[in-house]
Amino acid sequence: MKTLAATVRDSGEGERRWFCGGGLQTWKVTAEEAGGAFLMFEDELDVGKVTPLHRHPDADETFYLLEGEILLDIDGERRTLRAGGVAVLPRGVPHAFQVTSVARMLCIQTPGSGESFFRIASEPAPAGSSPPPVDFGRIHAAANQTGAIEILGPPPF
Repeated sequence: MKTLAATVRDSGEGERRWFCGGGLQTWKVTAEEAGGAFLMFEDELDVGKVTPLHRHPDADETFYLLEGEILLDIDGERRTLRAGGVAVLPRGVPHAFQVTSVARMLCIQTPGSGESFFRIASEPAPAGSSPPPVDFGRIHAAANQTGAIEILGPPPF
């Protein structure tokens, strides 16, 4: 068994990527660094961002809200998540969210097999760069190419 190197990233450290579904991701631990066990990134989210209804067939997803508020739709049930709250979404469970105030959250996917989706559906965010326009076509293409996410429908909000 290969021993992994320790990964330590301070506040503001990590690869920064503009996600084409909206938001700025700072990757805290890549799947490679975690031996494939998980992927962890911080997501800075603007008011009004929504995700399509989707599910992850092969990964569990955990949100820990660092600040702000989001409205979750989990298999048709609506729940508000506020700073300090956590949502654990098991693989296969349909879900979506809408950002109701400027928010920051930590996202963990277990295992980290969805990293390829996020790479294809994002682009590097060098300091001073502006976000690209939201591009759900690119999100759908990345989902189809990787199989890490199954888009089930439009945002349910």
